[in-house]
Amino acid sequence: MTVELATSLPGVTIRRLVPADAGVLLALVQKNRAHLTRHGDFAELVDRDLDATTQHLETSPEHAFGVFTEGSLVGAVSLIPVEPPRYGCGFWLAERASGLGIASAAIRTLLDYARRELSASDVFAGVTHGNVESVAVLERTGFRRIDHFETYTRFHRRLAE
Repeated sequence: MTVELATSLPGVTIRRLVPADAGVLLALVQKNRAHLTRHGDFAELVDRDLDATTQHLETSPEHAFGVFTEGSLVGAVSLIPVEPPRYGCGFWLAERASGLGIASAAIRTLLDYARRELSASDVFAGVTHGNVESVAVLERTGFRRIDHFETYTRFHRRLAE
């Protein structure tokens, strides 16, 4: 069953990724390799080949959604079950899609999905030091800084009352 959700931005949706999306996802990741790894993030993601990308989409417990603008894949947002109803959150966008409000809209839609479909109570995210754009996205979507570690800052968003 395909799960596709509209965001608050016209033409921007998130859709659950399936193994058939692996080739398009891999191509986007490779095209944005320098952008995605500039803070030391996403090394595992950019090192995957087609088989590993397909296998990840087939077997991971992660709720991985592609971010689409007018039907074109421009990034991903995901929920990682940590100790449900507590989840981790990850996100990235292609460089050309950054700075347009797309990540914030996608995260808000993902959080609504987490609350409604997964009965999530809490969502956490980590941001590598220096990644001010991702910090801004999290702060715009209601996350608060809760821990500071050597290489990253942890954020939290409470979803349940």
